[in-house]
Amino acid sequence: MPTPVSSPSEFAFELALCSHLEETTDWLPARQLGAAVASPGSRIIDICAVVPGPEFDERTAITEQDIPARAVESSVGAGKSVFWRDAFDCHPAQARRATDHAVEVGFFESEFRRGREYVRRAVRYPDDWFSKLVGIENKPDLGSPGDLLRQLRLDVSLALFDEVVLATESYVTGAHLNRIPDAVGVWRFDPDTGAKEIVREAKTLPTGTTGVEPVEYHSLHTDVALVSPADKRTARIRLAERAYGKGWRQYDLPACAHASVDSVGRPVCDHFGRVIDPGAECGKSCAGFDPADSPEFDRASLRESRTRWVSDPSGVTRRQSGLGRFF
Repeated sequence: MPTPVSSPSEFAFELALCSHLEETTDWLPARQLGAAVASPGSRIIDICAVVPGPEFDERTAITEQDIPARAVESSVGAGKSVFWRDAFDCHPAQARRATDHAVEVGFFESEFRRGREYVRRAVRYPDDWFSKLVGIENKPDLGSPGDLLRQLRLDVSLALFDEVVLATESYVTGAHLNRIPDAVGVWRFDPDTGAKEIVREAKTLPTGTTGVEPVEYHSLHTDVALVSPADKRTARIRLAERAYGKGWRQYDLPACAHASVDSVGRPVCDHFGRVIDPGAECGKSCAGFDPADSPEFDRASLRESRTRWVSDPSGVTRRQSGLGRFF
């Protein structure tokens, strides 16, 4: 483990757990991803961990970025090229964005015929590149649960993740366990030492069945949406791809002389001697702020050295997004 850096914030707890998962498993953790289907943006999971499957290496060979789920689920094949708009069952604007991004990352190849763009798959999509998605909700202090129980109940009833875990620094009592849905696993994690105790194992959720997603809460009832297995499959691909492309180090480092990063890439303030949340704690209002260039930070190289994720794989088609439409 890296040198302990004390901080009471949920942000520091989250980063410590992501680093721990990188060091002790072959999982790919990512932070702050959307985990709802019927009401996008209404549920943000703290950590989504992607567990590699038997075709993981085939996925790493395509691109280091995320592949759009709409492109994966489209009718674009590897044989005959098709007119891009005809290959999607969604709004043309969404299809256009998916096509452009798929071409940019090398998943699609495109050509123009009489001013119309035709696309085909440049490579087969490895359906078994991940074996599980693990959703982790962080609540270091169980004395201030907030919307924790509502969030966990949604995760269990929707069953977008194969497993859902609550991670906390608090001592977990029987009363806590009785209030948390039975399917949710519980970890007690010390962010300073990296010690992790599995208080309760997570149960496998039925990801292949219809999910129930609460979408609006009222005093006497809750409105829900039924999410089909097909929609859940697309959402799981989207979630896995976003986690693969994003990772957990997607934060801006402060332009301050006291800012640095530790050996695992966490933002550290030398003035306060701890991990800091740049988005919430740094800036001109900070007593220790000393304007300077942001510290250099090679996120890609660090992630590649600590996981099976591959930065800039060879063989991926390189082209500027949308450039071909002008020729």
